[in-house]
Amino acid sequence: MPLAADWIGSVLTNVLASLVLLAGGFLIGRFRERKAQQGKALTEYDFYPYVATPERFAEFSLKDFRLGMHYFLRNSDVRAARQLIFIGEQNAVRQQLGEAEGKTYDRLLAKYQGAGIADDAQEFLENYRNIARLIGRTFPNMGIEVLIHDLSNPTHSITTIESGEVTGRVVGMGTTTLLVDLMRRVNLKQDKLNYELTIGARRFKCTTVPILRKDYGVVGAICINIDINYIRDCVLPSPERIAEFFQNYCRTDMRLDENILSKDEYARAIAGKRHFRDFAAQRA
Repeated sequence: MPLAADWIGSVLTNVLASLVLLAGGFLIGRFRERKAQQGKALTEYDFYPYVATPERFAEFSLKDFRLGMHYFLRNSDVRAARQLIFIGEQNAVRQQLGEAEGKTYDRLLAKYQGAGIADDAQEFLENYRNIARLIGRTFPNMGIEVLIHDLSNPTHSITTIESGEVTGRVVGMGTTTLLVDLMRRVNLKQDKLNYELTIGARRFKCTTVPILRKDYGVVGAICINIDINYIRDCVLPSPERIAEFFQNYCRTDMRLDENILSKDEYARAIAGKRHFRDFAAQRA
């Protein structure tokens, strides 16, 4: 009996070990398969189809698009290829390709199921446009610009802009290489937070927030641009302009009966605390 028990225990041990190895192999295989399907971001390739003009604007490059198109027909990368198709559709690339290359593009669409890739782009960004519109209108006439870039089409990327007089831009204008740089920074996990731009005599304090989409990587961005010189040169030297600035800052368009405070802060507010740094009231 002890011998039989040992034999049974040995068999069970081997079976369990085999199951563990089988499960491990299955999981590793699924991980590799998923990684292969995910692929790289298009910005990681040398033929990303946008180039910088001398004025540092992003311009669609048909040459680089062709290189990418032929590369992804020879080599598989689902993520990057679909990003390439997405950009191509947004830039009406079929009208720029000849008859033979049009057929090549059709093969690319068929290989990566790209027929409907761009159909829902506008719907996807709609909520972000609403966010930018409402944030921008919260700070009127204060030199604070809020906008949305649709990076699927950098040559006509601005789809929403509030207080556009700050930079002189309007809906339909393109982006500069700053937002192409954003795509690369996202891959490096670098934020574009609270940075300064100096353009000639103009100075700006900016933050750029990427809009990510699972299949396509960075598809857009919310940008906040503050005109530093307006505040320093025009507002701060004038008591009247300072008063106007903060009147705009404190201005509201409606009153609601809601509570946004924690329980402790609510109790302190009822007891007379007026603002978050009102430490005297808090101690009382």
